[in-house]
Amino acid sequence: MATLYTKEGRPLRQDGDDLFARSGTHVARLRGKKAYDPSGQYVGTLVGNRLVYRAIDSASLGPVFATRLRAGTASAGAVGAAVLGDEPPIPD
Repeated sequence: MATLYTKEGRPLRQDGDDLFARSGTHVARLRGKKAYDPSGQYVGTLVGNRLVYRAIDSASLGPVFATRLRAGTASAGAVGAAVLGDEPPIPD
């Protein structure tokens, strides 16, 4: 299980193609480098170890999926990254 971060440094846990917020909420699933929420809406693009919302990619749709729960984690945040894009709209 890897730790990824949002553009502003909020930690996300990666388990296979699934991304979980610090609270354990299943927030997205990766399809290639793009992440989609459970309803198939674009959430962000993976740039290195950062998930960044990019308007140019926002027109894409992904598969719908059922969420699953994980135990929350006590991951520390990271410093924000200077990459092109915005903070993805996901819960903490």
